[in-house]
Amino acid sequence: MPQPFIFRVAPALRRVWWWPLALLALTGCVKLLKPGHEFIATVPKTGPDYAQDSLWAALPTRRDSADALPSAAGLRDGQATAPADVFFIHPTTYYWRGQWNADLARDRLNRYTDRTAIRQQASVFSAAARIYAPRYRQATLYSFFNDKIPDGSEALDLAYADVKAAFQYYLAHYNRGRPIIIAGHSQGTAHATRLLHEFFDRDPLLRKRLVAAYLIGFRARPNEFQTIRPCPDSLATGCFVAWNSVERGFDYPPYDGLAVTNPLTWTLDTLRAPAALNRGGVALPFKGIDPHVTDAQIHHGLLWVTPPKPNGYPRFLLPGRPELRHSFHIADYALFYMNIRENARARVRAWQLSQR
Repeated sequence: MPQPFIFRVAPALRRVWWWPLALLALTGCVKLLKPGHEFIATVPKTGPDYAQDSLWAALPTRRDSADALPSAAGLRDGQATAPADVFFIHPTTYYWRGQWNADLARDRLNRYTDRTAIRQQASVFSAAARIYAPRYRQATLYSFFNDKIPDGSEALDLAYADVKAAFQYYLAHYNRGRPIIIAGHSQGTAHATRLLHEFFDRDPLLRKRLVAAYLIGFRARPNEFQTIRPCPDSLATGCFVAWNSVERGFDYPPYDGLAVTNPLTWTLDTLRAPAALNRGGVALPFKGIDPHVTDAQIHHGLLWVTPPKPNGYPRFLLPGRPELRHSFHIADYALFYMNIRENARARVRAWQLSQR
């Protein structure tokens, strides 16, 4: 699993995304996030009913946070006429110790998820596809911290069961044979990877409709799947892209050998792509586009980036794990927002041409 991180919070960022994690930086103890009981003590009896619109963070038939775009950016939401769909699985936004999995009836958490992950990540696909993003009983952050007890993996299994149910409902009631993008970040990408294994890798007809998978902020090896390979270029379809952003000059041996795509060139080589190729990042306040915000280079399973000068692209810090302090995990999407947005459109067009 990707290592969770804690970041230092600048004053301007205290009201955006992962600010609750700053509490860990003050205490230096991740055990404060551990639920006080075993996973089995809180297993719900029934799963979500995805026929209810309220159990979707984003649907193309209503106004929601996936429709948002950076102000003053001149971008347009193209979902109404988009020829494809994206099934987007949001990252961890539940950090607390009350239970191992989030309560879907918790309005405050849902609003938090919407104004962070859905607005700042899912919206990147609104020019290329109709956005479907389910709410799911995500595993709490501590699930990633301790693999010596089964509770964390069981919480993640429950979370995936919801994602799987949502995807099955989406296929049965929403998709109608349209091409599909699968996308996620962090915990969301963990579940997206399982979806690809269980559905697309085994079903050639469904795999034929796969535009691409954006498996960002997690771990996927080049041979992760039997039939789905890393995308070799910007227009390949039926493949996946992946990266974990880290400050240039630093290594993280556990990630050596992972699949990495350079989102400035959409290639798999190790050449440095200059910042001039960066069409624009979108910082966490979501107020505009920062052109040429960073460069990118593949290095030993990581995506090396030069730390951006604008604010709003925070690092993570994990107490007791100094080797991780150079990660830009939070900003995996933000640093390359415009490149991802344009690439999703290009791949959908390429998929359409391949069907003629």
